[in-house]
Amino acid sequence: MDMDFLKAKSERSASADSPPAYGETTTRRGSLGHRVLESFQRDPNAHVTTFAPFSEGREYDIEDAATKAASSPLHRSLRGRHLQMIAIGGSIGTGLFVGSGRVLATGGPASLLIAYALIGCMLYCAVHALGEMAVIFPVAGSFAHYSTRFIDPAWGFAMGWNYALQWLAILPLEIVAASITVGYWESHISSAVWVTLFWVVIISINLFGVKGYGEAEFVFSSIKIIAVIAFIILGVILNCAGGPGGSYLGATYWRDPGAFHHGFKGLCDVFVNAGFAFAGTELVGLAAAETANPRKSLPTAVKQVFWRITLFYIVSLTLVGFLIPYTDERLINGTSTADTKASPFVISIKNAGIEVLDSVMNVVIMIAVISVGNSAVYGSSRTLAALAEQRQAPRFLAYIDRKGRPLWAICVASALGLFGFLAATDQQEVAFEWMIAISGLSSIFTWGSICLAHIRFRRAWQLQGYSLNELAFRSQAGLIGSWIGFIFNCLVLVAQFWVGFAPIGYETMSTTTLVRTFFSKYLAAPVVLLFYIAYKVRFKTKILRARDMDLRTGRRELNVQWLIKEERAQQATWPAWKKLYKFFC
Repeated sequence: MDMDFLKAKSERSASADSPPAYGETTTRRGSLGHRVLESFQRDPNAHVTTFAPFSEGREYDIEDAATKAASSPLHRSLRGRHLQMIAIGGSIGTGLFVGSGRVLATGGPASLLIAYALIGCMLYCAVHALGEMAVIFPVAGSFAHYSTRFIDPAWGFAMGWNYALQWLAILPLEIVAASITVGYWESHISSAVWVTLFWVVIISINLFGVKGYGEAEFVFSSIKIIAVIAFIILGVILNCAGGPGGSYLGATYWRDPGAFHHGFKGLCDVFVNAGFAFAGTELVGLAAAETANPRKSLPTAVKQVFWRITLFYIVSLTLVGFLIPYTDERLINGTSTADTKASPFVISIKNAGIEVLDSVMNVVIMIAVISVGNSAVYGSSRTLAALAEQRQAPRFLAYIDRKGRPLWAICVASALGLFGFLAATDQQEVAFEWMIAISGLSSIFTWGSICLAHIRFRRAWQLQGYSLNELAFRSQAGLIGSWIGFIFNCLVLVAQFWVGFAPIGYETMSTTTLVRTFFSKYLAAPVVLLFYIAYKVRFKTKILRARDMDLRTGRRELNVQWLIKEERAQQATWPAWKKLYKFFC
């Protein structure tokens, strides 16, 4: 080797390793720029997928998929407080604050309340089923992997891509929605400027890794929760004639114009909107793979779902039905699904004649929208990375860097977020309609699959000789709850097919309008079937038998039975009030 080169290298090394100043160690870290660039390198502990490509016709190796999902190098940086806020407020966004206005106009206040309550009860069963499986198997991919592992690899493939596409569509949807919220103040700045700003903010948060996502969601969710609680207090005051020049309302609007609009079909028509509003609750299961101690923090987070459903949705929407008639033209004539001028929360404040507060509520809605966009990047990137590790997506998406970020998956999500620039075109409404069509039914399929996977898991657990006492966390709804959740999800799909095939006012619609309406309401179903059938035919996968399911790979803390017994013995000594509190919290 060239001696001059070695000499120069020795001099540089001596300079870099010069005696440290007082209080310093001899090891020095590189510059900030160097450390940032180095963090994007592949995690040295990450395993590289070495299996044969699909074209070689190799059969799907479900054991290999389970191993890779269990040993993902994602960083376990989320804490209990992060998980709780993701569970409580992670999905509160346009579905509640704005979309509920369209639901109120379509079905009336009773349909609004019934639809959200029924979807909420079904979701309660699904999230508890997910929590039971995620505590014992906190693996990458979560519910999509559970479908692969406990139902059929083809169905897991379909559910994984269904969930990824849902969030990939929601990201530009929420970016556009955020830019539209600015229009409430009649800003003359181009929508493209706001789209760019919100896109940069959302992507930047996710580039800080899972801890950055967790901290951002903690702040965003705290703001949303405070706002909803404040609205509930204000709504009670306004309903009882406490506003400026107000009068007692009570249930006046339930009598005139009425509790229901468009009858039973009006009720069926709002189920998907309710499902869209609750989308994201299942992220607690996806985040389990990046949680420091899922056995401790996940059960608490799952139990918080009860309060979110009861307090933040049911109570607030009951007040919305009391404060605004479904015939209000602002609800009907909203320019888009994200038009905050059509938000029942904003309208009720404006009706009360309270100055400035409507703008404050609009700011909260903007924060909520950014929060859901933030969750969209997180949900889609983790799902794509898990699919790639399980040989169900292109291999480059499995790249995870030294900070635990699925880098290429985040890049794909970020690129699709650029569709948000459609907000600056005259195709904004059309784009919004099809983004919602892709994501609308997706949650219904996801929740139904979670319930079915739990049913199959419990069957395998029993057949292979395990006891329910060996589960660190058990679903409060139990096996019956999973059956109820699964059946109800199927009924929602049937009801939505009917509403899509024969929508309200279909007698006066043209054939083109009918076809467009059907696909705008039911597009997710043919997409899921296409993924499932194509994978099934290509790889000839079989529905798994309960006795053959792998119940060991990826199990966290196999030898904690003594801890569980000790905890349960301690719980038996609790007073009744504490047992009741811990049941719900």
